[in-house]
Amino acid sequence: DCVNSRRLHLACWLAALLLLFGAKVHADANTVLARAVSPDVWFVQGEAALGSPVNRNFISNAGFVVTGDGVVVVDALGSPALAEALVAEIRRITPQPIRYVIVTHYHADHIYGLQAFKAAGATIVAHGAGREYLNSDAARQRLEASRQELFPWIDEKTQLIAADRWIGDEATTLRVGAFDFHIRHVGPAHTAEDLVVHVPQRDVLFAGDLVFQGRIPFVGQADSQQWIASLTQLLDAKARVVIPGHGPVSTDPAADLALTRDYLLHLRKAMGDAARDLEPFDEAYAKTDWSRFEQMPLFKAVNRMNAYNTYLLMEQQGGK
Repeated sequence: DCVNSRRLHLACWLAALLLLFGAKVHADANTVLARAVSPDVWFVQGEAALGSPVNRNFISNAGFVVTGDGVVVVDALGSPALAEALVAEIRRITPQPIRYVIVTHYHADHIYGLQAFKAAGATIVAHGAGREYLNSDAARQRLEASRQELFPWIDEKTQLIAADRWIGDEATTLRVGAFDFHIRHVGPAHTAEDLVVHVPQRDVLFAGDLVFQGRIPFVGQADSQQWIASLTQLLDAKARVVIPGHGPVSTDPAADLALTRDYLLHLRKAMGDAARDLEPFDEAYAKTDWSRFEQMPLFKAVNRMNAYNTYLLMEQQGGK
């Protein structure tokens, strides 16, 4: 019995050590660490995963530019704690105040950190179409679900924050310090309110969720036809560096933007043919060749849902 007790104690100790090591590795993996992508331009990269309490909903990217007259941030991450960590990173890099946060779109993983930036004194800028979502039952229900699913990172203190400045469809430029921020509405695409931000002095484009780099996009209720058209416009812009809403920075935009576009085109072709031929969704999905995309992260988690939503959309559009 004594020997068995020692063995049990040793086994428990080893299990605890492995658990601690695994937790440290994961904590390191989702640390909010700013990386320079060009002089004065930084970004933080979320995991290619679904949001969970383990990763604090750190599944999207955010970026910022140090202008000489304050910091401009693009997107606010998926929880107040993550945003507070990003504020700390900014203050580690520069003492300049945070002037603006530009919201590319009002999806939870990009906006639940906004309250931390409001507390830091930032002015929030977003497209006016975001107000419809922000004031919707869907937004409130999503927040309530997140308070359950992502606790303690999302809780009763987490709030939906409106923009201080709602912009329209016309192109807008913010001049801060030595930098211009050309803000362009490219929705409805991934969302109705999609914005992209170009910083010409560094030729960097913040693309929001128009671009998912290295993983399957989340399509949801997107207007995939307009999304494809918007991606084509971004390709024509030929920015040197693209910071996507998810995944690593792209220094080969032609290839990386094309991957998201090709996935959307594949969805529309396969599901459009099925909708036009009145083929049941399950049969159409089973016979579709997904081999180009099935090894990408989150394929199993989101591809079937993407295909079904596209099937419904193509039914409405007559398969075209």
